Amino acid sequence: MNFDFQDLSGTFSVMDIAIAMSLSFVLSVMIGWVYRATHRNVSYSQSYVQTLVILGMIISLIMLVVGSNIARAFALVGALSVVRFRNAIKETRDVGFIFLVMAVGMAVGTRFYVLAAVAAVAISLVIMIMSRFNWFHLNVQRQVVKVQVPSDEDYTHTIQDVLIQHTDEFELVSMESIRGGALTELMYTVKIKKGGEPGNLISALRERNSGQPVTVLTGYDQTDL
Repeated sequence: MNFDFQDLSGTFSVMDIAIAMSLSFVLSVMIGWVYRATHRNVSYSQSYVQTLVILGMIISLIMLVVGSNIARAFALVGALSVVRFRNAIKETRDVGFIFLVMAVGMAVGTRFYVLAAVAAVAISLVIMIMSRFNWFHLNVQRQVVKVQVPSDEDYTHTIQDVLIQHTDEFELVSMESIRGGALTELMYTVKIKKGGEPGNLISALRERNSGQPVTVLTGYDQTDL
């Protein structure tokens, strides 16, 4: 009994379909586990990872259908162009994983099985290594300092003298009049000196700004006095 399916793009057998679907599933699942293992933020979505697996299998199926038929390829592009996705990608790396499963699905669907397997494993290893050793991390911790001072005097130089003593670098971001013009709020981005504490900076600033409020924002923490 002949299980070959003949169409305009050529001939593919039941074995070809089984290999393409199975291999794309296995490689997409592996990529999904790599994504899960290397994800660090709170925006993890189980639905997104499952979509990666489904997408890899769908792409390999599309490549089997298209084959080398250019007319069919354009027809599929036209059909798929009506699909609209409204969910925003939360992280740039998520786009990379989408392209990865698409590339693997394309390789499997065009029967480049070894290429698909080697590429998926190699790129997954690169992702794991970058995550494990935290490549390209920039360890620059900056804080936002908001100081309120009376508007009747120029406190800019006084505040900057304190910042020079307690920070490695600082920059004035904004200057705003508040409380009906009674106070001026100065906002700086600063890098506190190594070993320095936000509390010490706050105390030093309050000695110079007539006891007005001082706020230091450090990452997700806020110190306000």
